[in-house]
Amino acid sequence: MNPLTLFSFRNTFVLAVSDPREYGIIALLSLTRLPMKIAIIGASGRIGAYIRDEALARGHDVTAIVRRPEKITVKHPRLRVVKGDVLKDKVEQLVQGHDAVISAYNPGWDNPNIYDDQITGYRAIIQGVKKAGIKRLLVVGGAGSLEVAPGVQLLNTATFPENVKGGVLATREVLYMLRHEQELEWTFLSPPASIAPGERTGHYRVGKDQLLRDEKGESRISTQDYAVAMLDELERPRHIRERFTVAY
Repeated sequence: MNPLTLFSFRNTFVLAVSDPREYGIIALLSLTRLPMKIAIIGASGRIGAYIRDEALARGHDVTAIVRRPEKITVKHPRLRVVKGDVLKDKVEQLVQGHDAVISAYNPGWDNPNIYDDQITGYRAIIQGVKKAGIKRLLVVGGAGSLEVAPGVQLLNTATFPENVKGGVLATREVLYMLRHEQELEWTFLSPPASIAPGERTGHYRVGKDQLLRDEKGESRISTQDYAVAMLDELERPRHIRERFTVAY
Protein backbone atom coordinates (compact mmCIF):
# COMPACT_ATOMS: atom_id res chain seq x y z
CA MET A 1 0.00 0.00 0.00
CA ASN A 2 1.19 3.52 -0.76
CA PRO A 3 1.86 5.75 2.27
CA LEU A 4 -1.36 7.63 1.45
CA THR A 5 -4.24 5.97 -0.36
CA LEU A 6 -7.70 7.45 -0.88
CA PHE A 7 -10.62 5.17 -1.62
CA SER A 8 -14.37 5.02 -1.01
CA PHE A 9 -16.36 2.60 1.13
CA ARG A 10 -20.16 2.75 1.69
CA ASN A 11 -20.35 6.24 0.19
CA THR A 12 -17.61 7.59 2.47
CA PHE A 13 -14.15 8.80 1.48
CA VAL A 14 -11.54 6.93 3.51
CA LEU A 15 -7.86 7.81 3.81
CA ALA A 16 -5.61 4.83 4.48
CA VAL A 17 -2.24 5.75 5.96
CA SER A 18 0.47 3.09 6.09
CA ASP A 19 4.11 3.47 7.09
CA PRO A 20 5.80 0.12 7.79
CA ARG A 21 8.90 1.94 9.03
CA GLU A 22 6.91 3.33 11.94
CA TYR A 23 4.85 0.95 14.06
CA GLY A 24 3.69 -1.02 10.97
CA ILE A 25 0.07 0.05 11.52
CA ILE A 26 -2.71 1.34 9.30
CA ALA A 27 -4.91 4.22 10.34
CA LEU A 28 -8.27 4.76 8.69
CA LEU A 29 -9.61 8.29 8.78
CA SER A 30 -13.10 9.04 7.54
CA LEU A 31 -12.97 12.34 5.65
CA THR A 32 -16.40 13.06 4.21
CA ARG A 33 -19.63 11.42 3.01
CA LEU A 34 -20.31 11.13 -0.66
CA PRO A 35 -23.78 12.37 -1.65
CA MET A 36 -26.13 9.47 -2.28
CA LYS A 37 -28.93 9.20 -4.81
CA ILE A 38 -32.01 8.38 -2.74
CA ALA A 39 -35.48 7.54 -4.02
CA ILE A 40 -38.15 8.28 -1.41
CA ILE A 41 -41.55 6.72 -2.01
CA GLY A 42 -44.28 8.73 -0.31
CA ALA A 43 -42.10 11.82 0.06
CA SER A 44 -45.05 14.17 0.56
CA GLY A 45 -46.60 12.34 3.51
CA ARG A 46 -46.58 13.20 7.20
CA ILE A 47 -43.34 11.26 7.77
CA GLY A 48 -41.92 11.00 4.25
CA ALA A 49 -41.77 14.79 3.87
CA TYR A 50 -39.49 15.09 6.89
CA ILE A 51 -37.25 12.28 5.63
CA ARG A 52 -37.06 14.09 2.28
CA ASP A 53 -36.04 17.37 3.91
CA GLU A 54 -33.49 15.70 6.20
CA ALA A 55 -31.88 13.95 3.24
CA LEU A 56 -31.67 17.22 1.30
CA ALA A 57 -30.19 19.02 4.31
CA ARG A 58 -27.42 16.39 4.41
CA GLY A 59 -26.50 17.02 0.79
CA HIS A 60 -28.05 13.95 -0.83
CA ASP A 61 -29.76 13.87 -4.22
CA VAL A 62 -33.42 13.04 -3.67
CA THR A 63 -36.07 11.75 -6.04
CA ALA A 64 -39.48 12.21 -4.44
CA ILE A 65 -41.92 9.62 -5.80
CA VAL A 66 -45.48 10.70 -5.05
CA ARG A 67 -48.97 10.18 -6.38
CA ARG A 68 -49.70 13.92 -6.32
CA PRO A 69 -46.60 16.00 -7.20
CA GLU A 70 -48.47 19.26 -6.58
CA LYS A 71 -48.37 18.51 -2.85
CA ILE A 72 -44.60 19.16 -2.83
CA THR A 73 -43.98 22.90 -2.90
CA VAL A 74 -40.34 22.71 -1.73
CA LYS A 75 -37.80 23.86 -4.32
CA HIS A 76 -34.26 22.53 -4.04
CA PRO A 77 -31.48 21.98 -6.61
CA ARG A 78 -30.98 18.40 -5.37
CA LEU A 79 -34.70 17.52 -5.43
CA ARG A 80 -36.50 15.87 -8.32
CA VAL A 81 -40.23 15.20 -8.03
CA VAL A 82 -41.65 12.26 -9.98
CA LYS A 83 -45.29 11.25 -10.26
CA GLY A 84 -45.64 7.57 -9.49
CA ASP A 85 -48.07 5.07 -7.99
CA VAL A 86 -46.63 1.74 -6.85
CA LEU A 87 -50.01 0.09 -7.47
CA LYS A 88 -50.06 1.16 -11.12
CA ASP A 89 -46.52 1.93 -12.29
CA LYS A 90 -43.43 -0.26 -12.57
CA VAL A 91 -41.46 0.44 -9.41
CA GLU A 92 -38.16 -0.64 -11.00
CA GLN A 93 -38.51 2.18 -13.54
CA LEU A 94 -39.28 4.72 -10.81
CA VAL A 95 -36.23 3.85 -8.67
CA GLN A 96 -33.71 2.84 -11.33
CA GLY A 97 -30.27 4.43 -10.91
CA HIS A 98 -30.48 5.19 -7.18
CA ASP A 99 -28.17 4.05 -4.40
CA ALA A 100 -30.99 3.40 -1.95
CA VAL A 101 -34.76 3.51 -1.58
CA ILE A 102 -36.63 4.78 1.47
CA SER A 103 -40.30 3.86 1.50
CA ALA A 104 -42.86 5.84 3.46
CA TYR A 105 -45.63 4.36 1.33
CA ASN A 106 -49.15 4.47 2.69
CA PRO A 107 -52.23 4.08 0.47
CA GLY A 108 -54.17 6.48 2.72
CA TRP A 109 -55.62 6.06 6.20
CA ASP A 110 -59.09 6.79 4.83
CA ASN A 111 -58.73 4.11 2.16
CA PRO A 112 -61.29 1.34 2.85
CA ASN A 113 -58.91 -1.14 1.16
CA ILE A 114 -55.84 0.02 3.07
CA TYR A 115 -54.87 -3.47 4.25
CA ASP A 116 -54.86 -5.10 0.80
CA ASP A 117 -53.47 -2.05 -1.00
CA GLN A 118 -50.58 -1.63 1.43
CA ILE A 119 -49.54 -5.27 1.17
CA THR A 120 -49.89 -5.24 -2.63
CA GLY A 121 -47.95 -1.98 -2.79
CA TYR A 122 -45.09 -3.30 -0.69
CA ARG A 123 -44.85 -6.49 -2.70
CA ALA A 124 -44.43 -4.26 -5.76
CA ILE A 125 -41.84 -2.12 -3.96
CA ILE A 126 -39.76 -5.08 -2.81
CA GLN A 127 -39.80 -6.73 -6.22
CA GLY A 128 -39.21 -3.44 -8.05
CA VAL A 129 -36.21 -2.50 -5.91
CA LYS A 130 -34.67 -5.91 -6.60
CA LYS A 131 -35.35 -5.66 -10.34
CA ALA A 132 -33.65 -2.25 -10.36
CA GLY A 133 -30.53 -3.82 -8.88
CA ILE A 134 -30.69 -1.77 -5.68
CA LYS A 135 -29.67 -3.50 -2.47
CA ARG A 136 -30.63 -0.97 0.21
CA LEU A 137 -34.29 -0.55 1.18
CA LEU A 138 -35.38 1.31 4.31
CA VAL A 139 -39.02 1.20 5.38
CA VAL A 140 -41.07 3.50 7.61
CA GLY A 141 -42.60 0.97 9.98
CA GLY A 142 -45.25 1.16 12.63
CA ALA A 143 -45.34 1.00 16.42
CA GLY A 144 -48.24 -1.47 16.59
CA SER A 145 -46.03 -4.55 16.25
CA LEU A 146 -43.70 -3.50 19.08
CA GLU A 147 -43.99 -5.50 22.28
CA VAL A 148 -45.29 -3.82 25.44
CA ALA A 149 -44.84 -7.05 27.41
CA PRO A 150 -43.39 -10.44 26.48
CA GLY A 151 -45.52 -11.77 23.63
CA VAL A 152 -47.95 -8.82 23.73
CA GLN A 153 -47.86 -6.29 20.89
CA LEU A 154 -49.08 -2.73 21.22
CA LEU A 155 -51.87 -3.28 18.66
CA ASN A 156 -53.32 -6.05 20.85
CA THR A 157 -53.80 -3.82 23.89
CA ALA A 158 -57.27 -2.71 24.92
CA THR A 159 -56.61 0.99 24.30
CA PHE A 160 -55.31 0.64 20.75
CA PRO A 161 -57.60 2.59 18.37
CA GLU A 162 -59.72 0.36 16.13
CA ASN A 163 -59.98 2.91 13.31
CA VAL A 164 -56.31 2.47 12.31
CA LYS A 165 -55.96 -1.27 12.86
CA GLY A 166 -56.25 -2.16 9.17
CA GLY A 167 -53.20 -0.10 8.24
CA VAL A 168 -51.29 -1.19 11.33
CA LEU A 169 -51.91 -4.87 10.63
CA ALA A 170 -50.76 -4.35 7.03
CA THR A 171 -47.58 -2.64 8.22
CA ARG A 172 -46.90 -5.57 10.54
CA GLU A 173 -47.38 -7.93 7.60
CA VAL A 174 -44.78 -5.92 5.65
CA LEU A 175 -42.30 -6.58 8.48
CA TYR A 176 -43.05 -10.30 8.29
CA MET A 177 -42.53 -10.19 4.51
CA LEU A 178 -39.17 -8.49 4.92
CA ARG A 179 -38.00 -11.02 7.48
CA HIS A 180 -38.15 -13.63 4.72
CA GLU A 181 -36.22 -11.39 2.31
CA GLN A 182 -32.56 -12.39 1.96
CA GLU A 183 -31.58 -10.53 -1.21
CA LEU A 184 -32.17 -6.96 -0.09
CA GLU A 185 -30.30 -5.13 2.66
CA TRP A 186 -33.55 -3.96 4.26
CA THR A 187 -34.22 -2.06 7.47
CA PHE A 188 -37.61 -1.48 9.12
CA LEU A 189 -37.73 1.51 11.47
CA SER A 190 -40.64 1.54 13.94
CA PRO A 191 -41.54 4.85 15.57
CA PRO A 192 -42.65 4.98 19.22
CA ALA A 193 -46.32 5.18 20.21
CA SER A 194 -46.42 8.94 19.58
CA ILE A 195 -44.75 10.69 16.64
CA ALA A 196 -45.54 14.30 15.73
CA PRO A 197 -43.79 17.38 14.33
CA GLY A 198 -41.63 19.14 16.90
CA GLU A 199 -38.00 19.97 17.58
CA ARG A 200 -35.05 18.45 15.75
CA THR A 201 -32.65 17.60 18.59
CA GLY A 202 -30.52 15.03 16.78
CA HIS A 203 -30.78 12.75 19.83
CA TYR A 204 -32.73 9.56 20.38
CA ARG A 205 -32.51 6.17 22.08
CA VAL A 206 -32.44 2.93 20.09
CA GLY A 207 -34.30 -0.32 20.75
CA LYS A 208 -35.22 -3.46 18.85
CA ASP A 209 -38.65 -5.12 19.18
CA GLN A 210 -39.88 -3.59 22.44
CA LEU A 211 -41.70 -0.27 22.78
CA LEU A 212 -39.38 2.36 24.29
CA ARG A 213 -40.68 4.59 27.10
CA ASP A 214 -39.02 7.39 29.03
CA GLU A 215 -38.87 7.82 32.80
CA LYS A 216 -42.40 9.29 32.73
CA GLY A 217 -43.74 6.28 30.88
CA GLU A 218 -44.14 8.22 27.63
CA SER A 219 -43.24 6.75 24.25
CA ARG A 220 -42.62 9.58 21.81
CA ILE A 221 -40.34 11.27 19.28
CA SER A 222 -40.58 14.25 16.95
CA THR A 223 -41.01 13.50 13.26
CA GLN A 224 -37.81 15.46 12.68
CA ASP A 225 -35.75 13.20 14.95
CA TYR A 226 -37.34 10.09 13.46
CA ALA A 227 -36.06 11.37 10.09
CA VAL A 228 -32.63 11.92 11.64
CA ALA A 229 -32.60 8.29 12.79
CA MET A 230 -33.62 7.07 9.33
CA LEU A 231 -30.84 8.99 7.59
CA ASP A 232 -28.31 7.97 10.26
CA GLU A 233 -29.14 4.34 9.52
CA LEU A 234 -28.80 4.90 5.79
CA GLU A 235 -25.41 6.58 6.10
CA ARG A 236 -24.03 4.31 8.84
CA PRO A 237 -25.89 0.99 8.65
CA ARG A 238 -26.26 -0.85 11.94
CA HIS A 239 -29.51 -2.72 11.40
CA ILE A 240 -29.22 -4.63 8.13
CA ARG A 241 -32.14 -7.09 7.80
CA GLU A 242 -33.50 -5.98 11.14
CA ARG A 243 -36.29 -3.98 12.70
CA PHE A 244 -35.33 -1.30 15.19
CA THR A 245 -37.13 1.49 16.97
CA VAL A 246 -36.23 4.94 18.31
CA ALA A 247 -37.66 7.22 20.98
CA TYR A 248 -36.60 9.82 23.53
